[in-house]
Amino acid sequence: MSNQILTQDEIDALLSAMERGDVDVEQDPEKDVEAAPYNLTSQDVILRDQFSALEEVYDKFIRITQNTLLSSMQQSIAIEFVSTEMIKYQEFMGGFSSPTSFNLFSMKPLIGNALLVIEPNLVYALIDCLFGGDGKPSSQVRDFTQIEQRMIKKFALDLLGRFEESWSTVCPMKISLKKVETKPEFVQLVPPDDVMMIIVFTLKGEEFSGNFHLAIPYLMLESIKEKLSPMYLRDQDMKQTWSPQLKELLKDTHVTIIAELGRTQQTVRQLINLQVEDVINLKAGPEDLISISVDQVPKYLGYPGVIKGNRAIQIAKLINSNGGHRS
Repeated sequence: MSNQILTQDEIDALLSAMERGDVDVEQDPEKDVEAAPYNLTSQDVILRDQFSALEEVYDKFIRITQNTLLSSMQQSIAIEFVSTEMIKYQEFMGGFSSPTSFNLFSMKPLIGNALLVIEPNLVYALIDCLFGGDGKPSSQVRDFTQIEQRMIKKFALDLLGRFEESWSTVCPMKISLKKVETKPEFVQLVPPDDVMMIIVFTLKGEEFSGNFHLAIPYLMLESIKEKLSPMYLRDQDMKQTWSPQLKELLKDTHVTIIAELGRTQQTVRQLINLQVEDVINLKAGPEDLISISVDQVPKYLGYPGVIKGNRAIQIAKLINSNGGHRS
């Protein structure tokens, strides 16, 4: 069997076409490729793995918001997580036109503000649902009326309330709505080049679907990034796994408790000269607190006494690890 890909007739035809100039055999000269600067220390180079704990926040947010939507909209509306990404603030805001529902909110104890953005097509659909409609999309683009702004503000407050509740297991927050705008040029959140974490969710009804975005500045989350890391999550899981078992094991552990009535210092000569019925003076009196040690570690202070004919110690104070006392 011949290994030729082309027949002899096909080769002759190709050579003739090359001679006539019908086939271009010259390669294009290599174009100059411009090198783009890449700063490894910039905020753009951020691994989303730093915030793995946020996935737990998203899951809880979806779960509890689903129930809220069902009761407020009186119809089945699904909420789904779409994506999370890091982009610059100016790029994020450049994707929105007027009117759009922009809701600035704070997340105490974090410093700064974040943003809840509800796309206009979703705003129209939700308002239609709130007034008893089925949320059919509207082709008309117009400014929101005062009544519509109040309705969508109430909806935004409900979402932020659920978002605050979702943070409880990771890092408790106090979220407060600060400002509502409909024009992107009036929203001044952070400098244009600051990096934002953008979390996108979608709402789907029988007749509509639309997105809303939670935009949180990276610098806002930087103070708690350790709590949002995978390592912190593993440590928390280990604590929750072993803590109950260790507590149960410790309940059956035997320890030695010693109540020290008092101390004194004697020379060897004084000890040699001690006789029967001699009295050794202690620095602590019957009304003074005495030290109580657990396995030779001072833990409590108490008063000596007698209960039902038995010697006893009444614990009065706890000795802190730094040497202080706590009643």
